[in-house]
Amino acid sequence: MRRVGFVVNPVAGLGGTVGLKGSDGVAAEARERGAIPRSGERALAMVRKVHATDILFLTCSGAMGEEVLKNAAARFCTVFYHPAAVTTADDTLAACKKFLEEQAELIVFCGGDGTARDVFDAVGAKIPVLGIPAGVKMYSGVFAISPEAAAAVVDMTGSLDTRDAEILDVDEVAYRSGSLSTHLYGIARVPILNTRVQLPKHVIEEQDEERAKDAIAGFISEVLLPDTLYIVGAGTTTGHIARHLGLKKTLLGVDVIENGRLIATDADERTLLKLLDRKTEAKIIVSPIGAQGFLFGRGTQQISSAVIRRVGVDNIIVVATPAKCRATPLLHVDTGDPSLDARFPGSMQVISGYRIARRIEIGR
Repeated sequence: MRRVGFVVNPVAGLGGTVGLKGSDGVAAEARERGAIPRSGERALAMVRKVHATDILFLTCSGAMGEEVLKNAAARFCTVFYHPAAVTTADDTLAACKKFLEEQAELIVFCGGDGTARDVFDAVGAKIPVLGIPAGVKMYSGVFAISPEAAAAVVDMTGSLDTRDAEILDVDEVAYRSGSLSTHLYGIARVPILNTRVQLPKHVIEEQDEERAKDAIAGFISEVLLPDTLYIVGAGTTTGHIARHLGLKKTLLGVDVIENGRLIATDADERTLLKLLDRKTEAKIIVSPIGAQGFLFGRGTQQISSAVIRRVGVDNIIVVATPAKCRATPLLHVDTGDPSLDARFPGSMQVISGYRIARRIEIGR
């Protein structure tokens, strides 16, 4: 039997749809705002897609793994760690150390960058790790592009080569205030399987970047339609669009523009859906995460699957500078709704300058 450690962070991603830009230390506030835990659903989606019949999952009791495996009717699983009723990062550390002692060949965790750091603290580079994406940001390079992609990796446990993968430390306090501050936390090992595992976020810095963003902003401002809601995602490229219109955008949040005015800043999912209730004409403007290529599912969970369905896949505008396009070989979507993800075309038009666009393939 191949032995795979399996641990779920029950509160991972709670802050995403309610606009908290993370979950570390704010789980209670997220719940007060109406956030619903979804890490269990993401973990369940992964386990249900595992086809191998010789995998023994080493896991934790309750919501940290056992419940998911039972719900998925996993053939073989053994509980090696029993967390307290209210779980903490210390439980993830202790569980992963136990998996290492029990000679797991791979540790699969469900969470975000914070969970990735906890797993790394426990095992370092002694054993390959793989993240089921369920957090808010997930800038580290240890995550599968989707739960289904994680299952494909698990199926091939023990037969895959591994590569170095960056674990990034993101200052969530600074992030919530609109400042992205990251540094390298450590180098883990991750299995290699085609494009199933994402790259770490890459910040593009080239001399002509500002000029390119201004050109994109100039073009977008000319084609904005009247009486149409524009849901504008995070980033500096979209920030230039707002600035070109004389507006101040939330750098790391989602804003809404209509008729040249900001009608919502740092909006959460609930706010976006309320605005869409009164408006039939709407579009989404987003820029992919550099190198990773994610349009949805990383950092902008406010633009949820429910919001995208209301707006329509055909009403999504993608913008990125030529340098970002060169550094981003594939685009990805991971909305948490596989049927919606399947509705995206094989490639998307990306506006990269003034009346200039290119097509980039969407990875599946």
